[in-house]
Amino acid sequence: MKKLSFLLIAFLSFAVLHAQQDKKAKQLLNEVSQKVQSYDNMLIEFSYILENPTENIKQETRGDVTLQDEKYRLNLMGTTRLFDGEKLYSIIPEDEEVNISDYDAKENNDITPSKMLTFYNEGYNYKWGKVNDVNGRKIQYIQLTPIDSDADIKEILLGIDKQTKHIYDLIQKQDNGTQVTIRVNSFKTNQPLSSKMFTFDEDKYQGYYINRLD
Repeated sequence: MKKLSFLLIAFLSFAVLHAQQDKKAKQLLNEVSQKVQSYDNMLIEFSYILENPTENIKQETRGDVTLQDEKYRLNLMGTTRLFDGEKLYSIIPEDEEVNISDYDAKENNDITPSKMLTFYNEGYNYKWGKVNDVNGRKIQYIQLTPIDSDADIKEILLGIDKQTKHIYDLIQKQDNGTQVTIRVNSFKTNQPLSSKMFTFDEDKYQGYYINRLD
């Protein structure tokens, strides 16, 4: 769940790379970054697809994430992942368990949107890729390859709608043949949000095991 959340927020909050790379790719990524940062909040519904033909695996599930500044609420695979700006909460109804941990930017490599905005700043080369026509939408792909030749990730393809400058999908290909696709189904911005959207209310989880890791 930790790695999955990392990938999701990286995908949903992608920002510009600063290395000397493909100029066209950099310009498009700049436009995407500026668009994302102009919103007060984002509510995104997505599909998460895991495939490995060799292992005869194909799994698809749906999720949603709400983001505002540093805060977010992610719902996926029956688990809610909440970040209120200071603490991380993993709420697992199936196990009647809540894991709570502090976030330390210096020591923690885990998830906040601010870190996801710099996820690709180091360790990747990128270049202009192919264009796909998806139901009349022109989706421009940026190809990212890890500088580390021993990395598990073979490449990442980031699909961007050329008209809206919104991310359409992200495709991660791994050396073991596994492919993970995250595709946006609905993208809403500047929505009226509850004041408690990013607040953990322990009273709602009476009987749960509260595991405090701080």
